[in-house]
Amino acid sequence: MMARPELWTLLALWCTLADFGAALGEAEEQGPDEAVVGKESYPILLRQKRDWIWNSLYVEEEKPAPVPYKIGQLKSTLRMDVKKFSIDGEGANTVFTVDNKGDLFVTRSLDREEKHVYHLSAKMYDGNNRLVEDSGGFEVIVNDINDNMPVFPKGLNGSVTERSPVGTEIVVVKATDADDPSTANGELRYSLVRGGDGKFQINEVTGMLSCSQGDLDRESVGQYVLVVRAQDMRGKPSGSTATTSVTVEVKDINDNIASFITNHFEETVPENHKMNEKITILKLEDRDEPRNKVPRISIAGDYTRMFNVEINSEKDGNLMLRQPLDYETMPVHTFTVEVREELAVRTPENSRIAITTATVTIKVSDVDEPPVFSQSSYTFTVLEERIVQNIGSVMATDPDKAKNIIRYSILSQDCPFSINPRTGVLSTVRPLDRELEATHMFQVKAQEDGSGLETFVKVDIIVQDINDNKPELVAEDIFVCENDRANMVLGTLRATDKDEQPAMFSFSLASPSSNFTIRDHGNNSADVLVKQGPFSLDDSRDYSVTVRVGDGGRPLLTSVTQVAIKACRCDHRRVPTQCKAAARRMGVSVHALIAILLCILTILVIVILFVMRKRYQKEHLSSLKHSGEIHEQLVTYDEEGGGEMDTNGYDVSILTSACNDGSLLRHPENHPHPSLYAMVQKQHHHQPNACKGDMAAMIEDKKFEADHDRDGFPYDTLHIYGYEGPESLAESLSSLDSSSSGSNLDYDFLNDWGPRFRTLAELYGVNGAHEYYHQY
Repeated sequence: MMARPELWTLLALWCTLADFGAALGEAEEQGPDEAVVGKESYPILLRQKRDWIWNSLYVEEEKPAPVPYKIGQLKSTLRMDVKKFSIDGEGANTVFTVDNKGDLFVTRSLDREEKHVYHLSAKMYDGNNRLVEDSGGFEVIVNDINDNMPVFPKGLNGSVTERSPVGTEIVVVKATDADDPSTANGELRYSLVRGGDGKFQINEVTGMLSCSQGDLDRESVGQYVLVVRAQDMRGKPSGSTATTSVTVEVKDINDNIASFITNHFEETVPENHKMNEKITILKLEDRDEPRNKVPRISIAGDYTRMFNVEINSEKDGNLMLRQPLDYETMPVHTFTVEVREELAVRTPENSRIAITTATVTIKVSDVDEPPVFSQSSYTFTVLEERIVQNIGSVMATDPDKAKNIIRYSILSQDCPFSINPRTGVLSTVRPLDRELEATHMFQVKAQEDGSGLETFVKVDIIVQDINDNKPELVAEDIFVCENDRANMVLGTLRATDKDEQPAMFSFSLASPSSNFTIRDHGNNSADVLVKQGPFSLDDSRDYSVTVRVGDGGRPLLTSVTQVAIKACRCDHRRVPTQCKAAARRMGVSVHALIAILLCILTILVIVILFVMRKRYQKEHLSSLKHSGEIHEQLVTYDEEGGGEMDTNGYDVSILTSACNDGSLLRHPENHPHPSLYAMVQKQHHHQPNACKGDMAAMIEDKKFEADHDRDGFPYDTLHIYGYEGPESLAESLSSLDSSSSGSNLDYDFLNDWGPRFRTLAELYGVNGAHEYYHQY
């Protein structure tokens, strides 16, 4: 293959030399003068048609270039002796150079995989450096050599299903070669070096890996690692090679039948084992993956009603209980189970060794069980409003051999039924009312003596209806017009009944009526008709009819209702325009009457307590008055010389007898004591100013005592008492100190003024046993 580029190079060189010889011969024939003329006759040269006589040049890849070497010559159809060439384009004047003869040189080694073709252009000039041949494009092609090895990508893996037929494609193992693929340098061939045990093959041109045998078995070998080789030069020994490993995974299918691990299973189960719960696991052996296992286990015979097999997540069989076990009835159960499976591929060796049937033995162990009722629930009926001694009975038994005694009881606390603890007979405790509660539901407990085991059952009692409710009249808004005549229908009557049984109501007048009558239709309705008039709104009478309704039951129950009829003035279409309302009978229920009485009683109690409190306060005040504790009112005293009448009839001297504890106690002695108020108001001559703070402190003390003495009668008001004249020569004209020991006034004459001034005489008097003083 290396001879072809060299041949092209020689041919191009030969052509260049031939053209160069021909041009030289022509120049010799013309002579020197003609050559000069040729160089100078430029316009004539431009009119000639010229062209480059080559298109491509070739250079060998990776050829060393210690010195530039020639790869060709630039030639033109123009015959000239003096020429100058220039090149432009990829690698011009660096990778490629040209001399004045047109020889093209390569200055360094080239790599085809880096760049396989260079695009250049050339120009030719005459001796006067004028362009005589315009730009002409050409290519320099780098000829390939086998200098690259094949390269495989990483991670070449594949998978194939077991038992796949011959020729099943798995994966394409493809390598790449950087050499020219159009030559043998880049053409690859593939082959298997090792691995696979002869079960795989590869296409030498495409690299497709496929099965060469159809007996792949995942259970034997689940994965193969193959070594694939790629070689260029079409697989010739001189070509370059590369290898890679390919992992082939064998995928599972359902090609193995499920098999019991043993041909006999045995398990001991207590008789109280709950239904629909697992008893034991029937283990299976299947070499396939769980997702491909599809076993089906069946139970032979009639045991399918008592037991069932469910496939679990591990694809084993869970033996489930469907009916209760009873040690006393059957202590051992033995039956046969069989496993089947639909296989994708059935192999003879697998079918021969599989255990597809097995025997199961279930031994029932005895357990002390609670009582068992004869029914899962009980329903009885009973008539209302009656005491029934035997409604029905519930029955429970001990399933064990001991047959212990059973006792019955009702769980509900306020249940209108009772049960015989020995026999389980139900009876009513009080009469039932279907209209209040039509169905009663409760639970009965059965408990064994000794072990105390208990069981519960639900009991429903349906109350049957009897005719014990009177019918109730339903009347529409009935009115009569002044001009209504006989047989005029005034309204319709209907009735209702709370009893369950259907009623056939009958309607009639309970008392005769001169104006109205009733017509019974026999379909549970009746009409009120006018018997005779006349009617008038000016009539003071109220119209009504008394209706008797019967329910037609057994026994027959009736009710009497008075139906009010309004008198109206109507237009010609019998539309009321003015009505006189009928008198309504007002009634009060027992509950409302009781509530009213309770309210009245509460009000009476409150009134009595209030009166007693008032009386107690009056008695307390009276006792205070007798004890001399009288609370006066302080008023403003701002006048001089007015005398005691300036106080508006109020005596404030009582403040002079205030005690430290706030009480007004009578002093047993008759010795006079100075008043605090007098002491505060009366000042000595050597004191220029009165001590007004003492009076303020006095009043604050009295206020504090009044606020914190809850047993004392409060002061009406407390006003500021202003006193005057402490600096006057005549001193103060106030009478506050009139009752002090220094006063020379005699108030005994107050005793002669009558009982109204008795208290005033006691306060201001100084004689006898009626004088009282208050000390601090």
